[in-house]
Amino acid sequence: MKKTKIAFILLLGVMLIAGVSCEGETELIPTPTPTQENHTTVDGGAMVAAGYDHTVGLKSDGTVVAVGMNHIGQCDVSGWSDIQQVSAGGVHTVGLKSDGIVVVAGDNEFGQSNITGWSGIQQISAGLAHTVGLKSDGTVMAVGRNTEGQCDVSGWGGIQQVSAGLAHTVGLKSDGTVVAVGRNNEGQCNVNGWSDIQQVSAGIHHTVGLKSDGTVVAVGRNSEGQCDVSGWSSIQQVSAGAFHTVGLKSDGTVVAVGRKIEEQCDVSSWSDIQQVSAGGYRTVGFKSDGTVVAVGSNDDGQCDVSGWNLQTL
Repeated sequence: MKKTKIAFILLLGVMLIAGVSCEGETELIPTPTPTQENHTTVDGGAMVAAGYDHTVGLKSDGTVVAVGMNHIGQCDVSGWSDIQQVSAGGVHTVGLKSDGIVVVAGDNEFGQSNITGWSGIQQISAGLAHTVGLKSDGTVMAVGRNTEGQCDVSGWGGIQQVSAGLAHTVGLKSDGTVVAVGRNNEGQCNVNGWSDIQQVSAGIHHTVGLKSDGTVVAVGRNSEGQCDVSGWSSIQQVSAGAFHTVGLKSDGTVVAVGRKIEEQCDVSSWSDIQQVSAGGYRTVGFKSDGTVVAVGSNDDGQCDVSGWNLQTL
């Protein structure tokens, strides 16, 4: 499996450089879009973020830990401090400092790490090869690959949360409606009719929205059942992975739908969870005692979080 994944990463790199779309290549498994969808931290300021093949943990003291693939330095976060939110992208990691400044580690092939000069940021989201920042005035900034228009957010306003996917970007407005830009070949940007939304999450080819009544809506590709969320209830956070979707219930248990081959949906036994993050082919959960659990692909050690305790105070 590991050799297959590495081969595909190399293939995807060639396709990105050439500007070739992955559309229609249904026999291939595209690089998953890592999204860390509840960008607010939980008790003590800690949180987890699952990227493609790496996992990042924000500790309550503002320092950061990371495990998994580190071939481009995406896990080189040991020197970070005063961080209040993290987001793990394809092969880059972004951190938001308490003063609204942003730091980044890892790849910059498409300019996704060009965040120098950003200020007044209150939330970040790292997509496959782009980075999005929500400013305190409700406007949005974006850098990185823009071949599908995923960075065309300069006209947005009144935004309260953003989520960066593979090649699309989603913004939740303060009135509970949703906007989206970028690739829409699978209908992943068809969110115009959504209302009463309180959180959004962008996956590879699908978008998930959490409504204020605890139910969930989803649009986009459903080839693996990743959009089969209509029966969910009492959800308090959602996270869209590559081909699966995860929901955190108000009682601390977790539900998941979609691709199961790597066991990324084996979360039925989880309890006391405070936050979830769906990465490429895995799911990560942050527990109320500060420990972290993970299921799914672990070829590069991205699930080696059993020794973590993010509550340091």
